[in-house]
Amino acid sequence: MGELDIALIVKMIIIGLVQGFTEPIPVSSSGHVMIASEILGLGEQGFTFAILTNTASLFAILYIYRKDIVRLAVNSILYLKTKNLRYKSDFRFVFFIVIGTIPAGVLGILLSDFIAESVSMTTIAVMLFVTGIALWLIRNLRGNKGEADITIKDAFIVGLGQAVALTPGISRSGATIISAVAVGMKQDTALRFSFMLYIPVSLGGVILGLSDFLNEPNKVDLAIPYLAAFIATLLMTYFAMKWFMGIMKNGKLVYFTYYCFIVGALLLMFF
Repeated sequence: MGELDIALIVKMIIIGLVQGFTEPIPVSSSGHVMIASEILGLGEQGFTFAILTNTASLFAILYIYRKDIVRLAVNSILYLKTKNLRYKSDFRFVFFIVIGTIPAGVLGILLSDFIAESVSMTTIAVMLFVTGIALWLIRNLRGNKGEADITIKDAFIVGLGQAVALTPGISRSGATIISAVAVGMKQDTALRFSFMLYIPVSLGGVILGLSDFLNEPNKVDLAIPYLAAFIATLLMTYFAMKWFMGIMKNGKLVYFTYYCFIVGALLLMFF
């Protein structure tokens, strides 16, 4: 393998690590992938394989929440069949996930081209400042709503937060967790609801982008770099998510406020 190919593999791995580390935490993975792609000189190529790295992040999240997903799916089916009240809370939770998915699903389909064309480093910088400010505002909030206390209104508001996060620079996990905490959810409930919302939206994005990925003219030549990026993203997302769960448990979201401000400022100064 030539030197150029090795260099490309290294760059793809770096992008995968950036995607994997920033996907679970409230700092905008899409914005960071664009920043890293720009720095590494990957340009559009860096954006093209985002479908692949997003899929890797999705697999990692699915693995982490596999027991919850199976329980919710099984108990929801049992509730529909038996109407047994002991399965109702899980059925309601799945119903609220569906409600929360609607805003991002609709806007993602309608505005995907506009969002992609309107992105710049300045946009990402400004949106990072917005994310940082929002994180600062909810830094001391400690809600008391568990899964059984979520309402349709709560689910829709969190869904709107996810829709806002379609703009690169606005963190998806940040927007949904901020919205969930703002409507009174406990931090562990907010985290679980946020990433349960992530699953259908991410899966939808993968399905919609599959044709573009399959029609990629260089996918055979890029098979090894793509595979390296996929593995790097998968592993990094898993470890970053586990780390972020600890951050949420200790109520230290405010640290990400400072990070967003610093990165936003650096983007405005150097790009």
